[in-house]
Amino acid sequence: MKAVPLTVYKRQDTGKGAARKLRAAGTIPGILYGEHTSPLPLRLNRHQITTILHKSTSEHILVDLTVDSGAGGAEMALVRDVQHDPVTEEILHVDFLHISPTRPIRVTVPVRLTGIADGVKNFGGILQHITRELEIESLPADIPDLIDADVTALGIGGSLHVRDLQLERVVVLTPGDRTVASVVPPTVIKEVVPTAEAAGATPAESAAGAPEVITEKKETEEAAEAGGDKKAKKEKGGKEK
Repeated sequence: MKAVPLTVYKRQDTGKGAARKLRAAGTIPGILYGEHTSPLPLRLNRHQITTILHKSTSEHILVDLTVDSGAGGAEMALVRDVQHDPVTEEILHVDFLHISPTRPIRVTVPVRLTGIADGVKNFGGILQHITRELEIESLPADIPDLIDADVTALGIGGSLHVRDLQLERVVVLTPGDRTVASVVPPTVIKEVVPTAEAAGATPAESAAGAPEVITEKKETEEAAEAGGDKKAKKEKGGKEK
């Protein structure tokens, strides 16, 4: 990762009231801190820091800070935290961590999927991006802007794990068995045939429209009724004679 030059200025007043005045004047409050550095309150040019953040894929940006006139030279720092207004998304405050170019640091880096998975291209599968950033440790100059994960070879049911990624000059701290991306079978939508009740018919109407089921008991009862009718007709005929 290449350090971005950024000019900042010391500020004397601190607190919420002073921060509001700075933002009203078109500047943004910030602070520089580190393991061997006393916290230094800063004010930043709104346009400059906004441009730097918008051009980056991550808010963990390496910068060369020039304080005021630059008499002390540039200091390497990492944009550690950016506070935004929850409604307007306006930048409210920026934290910088003073770092050494010769000491490894831990950061999180976004993961970008590249290629078109075989299971998606040829079989209509669905690609799922599961792990979107990795925690790594490296020298500041070796921090990648993005970590590319090639999913071209993934078929239906295939998965790409952290251990499958090939990274140089960095130590990956995210567990190797964590899934980065996978391809699942396409979703199948079954057509549901509505029943009579689902179409608005009452249970009685549904029963009336249903085919009659003839059971053995019903057949026996009908046979008995038929035999009784024949007997009655026979007796009636005998009386008439």
